[in-house]
Amino acid sequence: MHTLSHPHRLAAWQAGRDRRRLVRRSAQAEFSPGPGRADPVAVLRAQGTSRIQHLLPLRWQRMRADPFAFFRGAAAVMAADLATTPNAGIRQQSSGDCHLANFGAYASPEGLPVFDLNDFDETLEAPFEWDIKRLAASVAIAGEVAGLSERRAARLAVRAARAYADHIAWLAALPPLEAWSTHIDLAAAIAGIDDAKLRSRVQHHLGLTLASGEDHFGLIEQSDDAHRIVDKPPTTTRLDDAEAEAVRGAFADYTATLTPERRHLLGAYRLRDVAMKVVGVGSVGTFCAIGLFVADGNAPLMLQLKEAQASVLAPFAGASPYANQGERVVAGQRMLQAAIDVFLGWTPRPVAGRDVYIRRLKDSRLASVGEMTEASLPFRASLCGHTLARAHARAGNAAAIAGYLGRGRSFAQAIGEFAVAYAGQNRADFARFCEAFDKGVLF
Repeated sequence: MHTLSHPHRLAAWQAGRDRRRLVRRSAQAEFSPGPGRADPVAVLRAQGTSRIQHLLPLRWQRMRADPFAFFRGAAAVMAADLATTPNAGIRQQSSGDCHLANFGAYASPEGLPVFDLNDFDETLEAPFEWDIKRLAASVAIAGEVAGLSERRAARLAVRAARAYADHIAWLAALPPLEAWSTHIDLAAAIAGIDDAKLRSRVQHHLGLTLASGEDHFGLIEQSDDAHRIVDKPPTTTRLDDAEAEAVRGAFADYTATLTPERRHLLGAYRLRDVAMKVVGVGSVGTFCAIGLFVADGNAPLMLQLKEAQASVLAPFAGASPYANQGERVVAGQRMLQAAIDVFLGWTPRPVAGRDVYIRRLKDSRLASVGEMTEASLPFRASLCGHTLARAHARAGNAAAIAGYLGRGRSFAQAIGEFAVAYAGQNRADFARFCEAFDKGVLF
């Protein structure tokens, strides 16, 4: 059994514990927006000015679906709110948009299913609590959307925070290399589900999702040994000639950011087609494209090119040390994620004035481990809290965080209270957003 026996780790743990005198763990429950809080609709409209204007109606429509969908698209709103909450002063590389839908299972480079964070567009160094608070709030909001009472939604948020605290304490006692190398054993996590029906449903879902990735989600059509991307308006459409040329140039430029062996691997493929592909909720309106590459033997490879704007945390946590926002995203992902995409890279030069990064289209991604139903949420809440701890241990000071959190339930209970309070704020913001949507003032 590992213990915090090394003097440096003991000192870090004690320094974290000492932070309790500056910011009580119970203070993490605090959320009291003042009269000067920005109008969420104004925040979203301002963010939309830097996005592709004809895609904004689709963004607003997706956010209009329910309070959780709104929460997904309103990371900029919550970033400003988080900046007003207490923090212990322990900063580290953060996800920046840590909600339930940004965790999932995907194929490792070896083809094995792993569970991890899978979106890093907002990654930046920030107080460690911000990720936990956004995750916990997302758990509470998802619970309410699934029909749970406020009390049960709060329990889910506490469950996520407790899983985080327990796992960060365990990781803090490991040697650095051992902690860095840990991963989430998805099969063991599923096997540990007590409910046999839920366990069977999750296992069945995993099998279906893996199968759906075998044809690249139906995005490729082939005739006479020619491959092309299938048009699926409004989410997958053809680029105009200038945009297509810029995207092709970006795929050529980005190879300079790959290591030699990965550049050699990509060299076995030839770019055959490009198209625009709208993805997600929060990303709608940013420039996103896909490239179809084909190797000898007609083996396809799909890469995704995605715009990287400044992190929504930057106005409150400080600017990124990377001038290129695509490099910022890639650097953050490499720090936080356990199994890195071999094709992950960025373009040294902007594409039509936009910083971008490139990764493999998640053709083997298991987008969600079970539907976010009342039955599956406790499993997801614990798994995501556990996973966030592993990511923070890789990219931060696990001993200092563990020292601040301690072994009790004080921190987790406070995060549960915060999550419920923020879920209430999110409901009010969603109502305000729906009113603006219905009146047409967002367009």
